[in-house]
Amino acid sequence: MLQEAKDLQKSAVSKLVQILATGKKEITFKAPTGSGKTYMMTDFMNRVLAANQNAVFIVSTLSKSNLAQQNYESFQKLAENGTFANLNPFLINSDSSGEGSLYIPTDYNVYVLPRDLYKDSSKLKKEGTFLNFLKSLTGDTFMKQAEKTVYLIKDECHIATSNLDELKEYFHQIINFSATPKLSRKQEPDVEISNTDAENVKLIKSVEQCNETDSLNTALEKFEKIRKDYINLLEVNPCFIIQISNKDKAEEELKNNIMPALENHQDLKWVYINDKGGETNDSGLKKLPVSKWKDYMKGKESTISVIIFKMVISEGWDIPRACMLYQIRDSKSKQLDEQVMGRVRRNPRLLDFETLSQEAKHLACTAWIWGIIPKDEHLPKQVNLFADYEIETKFRIKPVKLQNISSVKKHDMEEFLNNLKDDSLTHPSIFDSYQRLLKQDNEIQNFCYDYADDFRKWSLFTENLGAIKSSYEKYICDYEKSMVVCGDVGFPAESCFIENANNLTLDDWIWCRKDRETDFSFDSEAEKKWAELLKDIRSNSIGTAAKNENALFEDSRFLWGKNFPLNSEIKYEYYLDGVHSSYPDFVMKDKNGHIHIFEVKSVNKSSSINIDEEEYKNKVNALKACYKAASKKTGHIFYFPILDKSTWKITKYENGAETVIDKSQFIASLK
Repeated sequence: MLQEAKDLQKSAVSKLVQILATGKKEITFKAPTGSGKTYMMTDFMNRVLAANQNAVFIVSTLSKSNLAQQNYESFQKLAENGTFANLNPFLINSDSSGEGSLYIPTDYNVYVLPRDLYKDSSKLKKEGTFLNFLKSLTGDTFMKQAEKTVYLIKDECHIATSNLDELKEYFHQIINFSATPKLSRKQEPDVEISNTDAENVKLIKSVEQCNETDSLNTALEKFEKIRKDYINLLEVNPCFIIQISNKDKAEEELKNNIMPALENHQDLKWVYINDKGGETNDSGLKKLPVSKWKDYMKGKESTISVIIFKMVISEGWDIPRACMLYQIRDSKSKQLDEQVMGRVRRNPRLLDFETLSQEAKHLACTAWIWGIIPKDEHLPKQVNLFADYEIETKFRIKPVKLQNISSVKKHDMEEFLNNLKDDSLTHPSIFDSYQRLLKQDNEIQNFCYDYADDFRKWSLFTENLGAIKSSYEKYICDYEKSMVVCGDVGFPAESCFIENANNLTLDDWIWCRKDRETDFSFDSEAEKKWAELLKDIRSNSIGTAAKNENALFEDSRFLWGKNFPLNSEIKYEYYLDGVHSSYPDFVMKDKNGHIHIFEVKSVNKSSSINIDEEEYKNKVNALKACYKAASKKTGHIFYFPILDKSTWKITKYENGAETVIDKSQFIASLK
């Protein structure tokens, strides 16, 4: 997994913990399907439990689709492997809730409660079992033995979970988790990972909306082509999902539309899931009970290529290999919601994404959807470089990366480890050593496996992680040694952006929209203002010459463009508790052919942005150190324009030298 993805998840959890500490009674966390919501929920609980041993979590989750069991197993696995060791989970099921002893033990700290186990007709409620359990935890009994702080987590809170609302007095705070929280229930997100954020760090795929007039057969033909690339480049057998949106016509659609289309693709194995069970043309799958089919279809090597669903695809069913979604539509068809679209947006190679080729990365991060997309769904707007102007060759940029210490021949790891003084009286267990290694950043872990080709070397490495990390950080932060220039790259041929309020009309930069519109959106007000400045500089440079598509790049002075992250190779690696990639906001080529690179920041407060000032300061300082070194190694000129109210403070790096200038000085330097 990319370090940026880990950082995004960790930052979101940190903000959630900070808001919890304010004492707000109900908190909402929003994150797209596929962005690791369950993992972040577990991290959140683990941090709170580390700080408060008297904390207890009740995780109320859906009863259907075995989501409660799935959550419990995830919590159990992450606790047992030491990732989040503070958790001690317990699943409240039919055995504990009424079929047997009507007893829930109180010596756990995370309780997973399937929503429908607590309702009027259940023994868990009728006989007061759950209420007495809460009273025992909080000390609301005549014995007053326990005084736990009980938190309620509502998983998939967009689906009504009001059955526990009558017990609010026993919950210290309530935390809602969902990809689609309901504003009508006052579930306004306090912490949010946006689709754009998750796409940029490759947690989820970007959506390519396909022609709504395409037949199912046309869509399947496209899938057949993509399938070959998936298998060859990703080593994953992809999956095509068909959603029948009118349940009353499901069997009719299956007979008259879907099956005839599948007849043209007889090499594809398919499954149809319905209320009564399921159908399939896979002889091997027929030997298994239908209850086992979903588990089988999850695997990246599963032979099932087409999955047909009636109505909504169940929450909590993860199938990362799914990459295409086709909605069978009629007059009663509804819009696809984010939960449904999320089924095809998971990254199938998330954990080892950084090892893929550029072509494979693009494939792993694209989902194709045929259906009624909600009007308020901010899908990416596709952009292309202007054709026929050889922008890729005119605009060449030198990115940099940090060289892994293991690739430096001067560093003899064997000699380094053997010279370390071993003062320890005992040695950690293999399990403990493995858990410590897992907590290191990607580079340290990769370093270990590059070096350790036998168990002796592995043990020696893991027992000296502290010294190795210290040596590694000393090396990696010395950019004179660790930073290397990569080969020239250009802007990608195509990318995308998400529409928002920070719009600017642009018809004289390197990008054009596929839909031929001329409005582009930027990530912040500061970015938009800087784009306006670069636009004015280019306009002034070419005077009153005719601005049309044919003459647009005849004068190549001050070509510039936004560095949209999707597919971009224009990035600069830096170190901050791990190796990260900075994708600068803008790149400009001046009249003399010099490359200018801009990372735009703002210190203006925004009600929509929750910034940890210390974290922000550390990141800016790390980026400045990176750009200062990169300016010397690449010959490019780097800038940090920081907007303070309406004034620009610009830090400039040229050939390793730092200067601070204002807007007028910046403009004058380009003349």
